[in-house]
This record gives sequence, structure tokens and C-alpha cells, in this order.
Amino acid sequence: MRSAEGTAEGTRGSRADQADHRRAELLEAARRVVLERGISSTRVADIAKATNVSGGLIHYHFATKDELITAMLRTTIDTEVARLKELVRGSGPAVDRLDRVLRFYIPRSRTDQSWILWIDAFAAGLREAVVQHILLELETAWIGSVEQVIQAGVDSGEFTCDDPHGAAERLDSMLDGLIIRYTLHPSVLSRKRLLEHARIAAAREVGVDRSAFPGS
Repeated sequence: MRSAEGTAEGTRGSRADQADHRRAELLEAARRVVLERGISSTRVADIAKATNVSGGLIHYHFATKDELITAMLRTTIDTEVARLKELVRGSGPAVDRLDRVLRFYIPRSRTDQSWILWIDAFAAGLREAVVQHILLELETAWIGSVEQVIQAGVDSGEFTCDDPHGAAERLDSMLDGLIIRYTLHPSVLSRKRLLEHARIAAAREVGVDRSAFPGS
């Protein structure tokens, strides 16, 4: 027979699971609404409407809109950073790992939802400090991952680079600009050409020939 204590613990666990599930639903709804309306134009009421719940229920889980948007962006960051770490720790020569990181960073298409979200966040970050902080976390993680791969290549003798951190910063800045151009003007810059620019720049930064990277 189950004890009263065991029943109470099970009930608390069930409620916690339900709360986690509801939070996840609200975060996913926030992401959908933000992709449609933009961070600055999204209201708690819009997210409530998208999930058929009251604004009060949303505020039960997230005190403010900023808290909700921050949690949504952080969930996205955690997923992307986890994948980056896998690529950095992957097998093969450093040039292959660097190429995998570059290909992961570049959007799969101009409608890539992750990049649409981050481009919107760049604009919102001009006025919203909480978004600035999230963006800095993402950029720091990305630059750190590229730096780690480059440093590993230098240590193994595959790359020649006096400043892996600076090289990572330059690649980050170049790709951000090109990706915005690609997303807004796909007829002017194709993904294939964008990737080629990234590989040429990376090859120059790490002292290898472009042919060391994949051809396509």
C-alpha cells in the first residue's frame, strides 16, 4: 500500500511535470508568434490567443513579457550551443570540423526560422537590454566554438594562425553580414556562394589552401 508521503510526492511530481509541459507549450507559442509579428510587436495577449489560454495563466509561469521572450530565446540558444559543442568535439581533421561548424552556422534556406528569429533579435537588441544579453551569449558561444576548432588545428600542426580568437571574430562578423544579405536578397547571394565565401575566408585565416575544404 502506498504511503501518504509517497502519494504526496507523486502528486507534486505530476504537477511539476504538468507545469514544465505548459511552460514548453508557451515557449513554443511565443516562438511562433515572434516569428510572425517580431519581438518588439509581440504582446502577451498575442501568445495567449495563440494557445487559447488567459494572459493570467501566462503571467503565472512568466512574470513579464521580457521573462517569456528571454526564456524562449535561451531555449533556442541551448539547443544550438549543444549542437555546436557536438561538432567541435567531432571526429576527423580540424578542417573538416571547422567546415561542419561553418555549415551549421549558415542557414539552410532564406526561410530558416532560427536565423529569422536572430535577425529580428538583432533589431530588438538595439533597444531591449535583455535581448542584447542573450545575443552576446550566442555570439560568445559561436566565436568560442570556432576559436576552439582553430586552436585544435594549430596544436595539431594542421593550421597556422597567430590569433585564433581574432580569426573567429572576423569569421563571425563576415558571416553575420553575408547571412543577412542572403536572407533579404537571395537572388543576389545564393547559399552556395555564401558557403564558398565562408570557406575562402576560413582558409585564409588558418593558413591552408581553399582546396583543403570540401568542394561543395
